[in-house]
Amino acid sequence: MGAQFESHAEILPTHTPALFDAAVARAAGLLRAGDLVALPTETVYGLAANALDPRAVARIFEVKGRPAHNPVIIHVAGVEMARSCVADWPALADDLAKAFWPGPLTLVLPRARAIPDIVTAGGPTVGVRWPSHPLIQAVIRACGFPLAAPSANLSSRVSPANAEHVMKSLGDKIALIVDGGRSQVGIESTVLDLTASPPCVLRPGMIHAESLMAVAGTLENSERRTRTAEPLRSPGLFPQHYAPKAQLLIMSWRDGADLNRQLATFNRPPAATHIIAHTRIPADEGLGRVSVLPHDAEAYARAIYAELHRCDEAGAGLIVIEALPNTAEWHALNDRLRRAAGCGREP
Repeated sequence: MGAQFESHAEILPTHTPALFDAAVARAAGLLRAGDLVALPTETVYGLAANALDPRAVARIFEVKGRPAHNPVIIHVAGVEMARSCVADWPALADDLAKAFWPGPLTLVLPRARAIPDIVTAGGPTVGVRWPSHPLIQAVIRACGFPLAAPSANLSSRVSPANAEHVMKSLGDKIALIVDGGRSQVGIESTVLDLTASPPCVLRPGMIHAESLMAVAGTLENSERRTRTAEPLRSPGLFPQHYAPKAQLLIMSWRDGADLNRQLATFNRPPAATHIIAHTRIPADEGLGRVSVLPHDAEAYARAIYAELHRCDEAGAGLIVIEALPNTAEWHALNDRLRRAAGCGREP
């Protein structure tokens, strides 16, 4: 089992070829020894361990404070490694891998015998993903084994979008954080359950259902599936997840006066109230912070977790987010913000 760490994690840069190679070698050495390493992916930063080593994976749960019934996703470098993690690889998995891998899509399939129970929360299925970030790809290839890698933060809190977010959350609990820059997708992967017929989106992401249907055809109603599936087949299904320290509310307002009237009912000091808007921008007079994120779903996804981290660091007591459009491209972001506010649907 990996060692306990009494000092802050080392952060290794990767912005030159030599630094990249050194970081890969150091990370792979620690992972082979059963330790944990925080690694960048294109979605968010992950807390990685050897997925085939149950003691190493147990350390993930310990460090994050993660509930044992919440499964973790396995990250692979290539379809061949993905096939080694599952008991059945249908033709549809090949089609989806060709269309979306490497990238932010997790496929849920029957688990192989080699996958420890702790990875799958004791269930019969496992989620596998081939991430597109070159750093984690290189580390997996150097290790020669798949990595279990949930988000590198305390359980239920806002996922980390850069190395500094990981340091502030877990820096005193792990040995190494590899800095691969800002996460370019910004929210967690889409999770598609291929053991259901038709397949079912368990967790929405920036690969939308419409794109998946172009390959997979009909998809099952995800609301019904996620409410009845037991044990859980995907992370990110708890009603409270991705949450900042401050209370988070999702609101709509016509103008600044309307927003102020609504805020007055919460009896919170204006200076401790932070607003995250995208269309109707209030004046910041008296408010702790007014942030404006892009009115574009992909750009918004790249920015939202970092903005929630900034609100927490600034000591916000209340974070008010302007309600997002109710369209397919915004579906995953609405899911994340509802859960961050504690009003996500029950699994």
